[in-house]
Amino acid sequence: MNTASQTGPAAGQSTFGFEPVAPDARQDRVNAVFASVAERYDLMNDLMSGGLHRLWKDDFISMLAPPKGERPFALVDVAGGTGDIAARFLNRGGAGCRAVLCDISPEMLGVGKRRFEAAGLAEKATFAIGNAESLPFPDRSFDAYTIAFGIRNVTRIDKALSEAFRVLKTGGRFLCLEFSACNVPILDRIYDFHSFEVIPRLGQLAAGDAASYRYLVESIRKFPDQETFAQMVRAAGFARVTYRNLTGGIAAIHSGWKI
Repeated sequence: MNTASQTGPAAGQSTFGFEPVAPDARQDRVNAVFASVAERYDLMNDLMSGGLHRLWKDDFISMLAPPKGERPFALVDVAGGTGDIAARFLNRGGAGCRAVLCDISPEMLGVGKRRFEAAGLAEKATFAIGNAESLPFPDRSFDAYTIAFGIRNVTRIDKALSEAFRVLKTGGRFLCLEFSACNVPILDRIYDFHSFEVIPRLGQLAAGDAASYRYLVESIRKFPDQETFAQMVRAAGFARVTYRNLTGGIAAIHSGWKI
C-alpha cells in the first residue's frame, strides 16, 4: 500500500489531504475544491475509478431497492449535488418516491438542478444547501439517507452520522458509498500508482487542476477502513450494520438501519 506519510493531526486539528489544518479552515478548503470541480465532477469520478463509479452507483441503488407504486417514500441524498444517486433512485422508484438533494456546495447543487430539469425529474425533487454535520431538516423526516463519495470530505464524520440517524424515521435506512481500503494484493499497488501518480496528471490535463485531484486522492487514504467506519456507524446508533466491498475494496457500500 501507499507509503506516503499519514501522521495524524495534533489535538484540535483536522487534515486536508495529508496536511494538518484547523477544522474550520479544512471546510473552507474542501468547499473550494468542489466549487472548482463542480462542472467536471463526473469526469473526476471517471478518472478516479476508471469509470467504475457508474456501476457502483447502480449497485448502490439496487441495495436501496426504491419501492414501486404509490406508497410515499422520501430520500435525502447528502453531498448529492450533481444528482447521480437521486436521479437513479427516482428513475427506479415508483410514483410515491421523492428526493431531496442536499449539498454544502452551491456550485455542485447548481449542476444537479440543471440536470434534473433537463431530465424532467425536477418536480419530484427539492434542493437544499446544507452541511452534513448540521442538516436543515426536522427529526424523522426521511425513509432513507444516502451519501456517495461525500462522507470522507466531512470534517467531523461522527457528527454527520449522528445527523443521519436523527433525520431518519424509525425503520429508515442509511447507505453510504465511499472509496475504501483495497484488500487485494497487486491490485492495491496498481491502485496506489494510479491514484498518486496518474490521477493528478490526468486532472491537470483534463481540467487544468492537479491540486484538487491530489487532495481527493489523499482524502481516500485518510478515510477509515471498512471495519473502522462500520464501527463508527454502529456508534451513531445504527443497527444491522454491514458493508460490501466493490472491486476488491476500492470502494465499499455501508448499510445500517434505525431500529
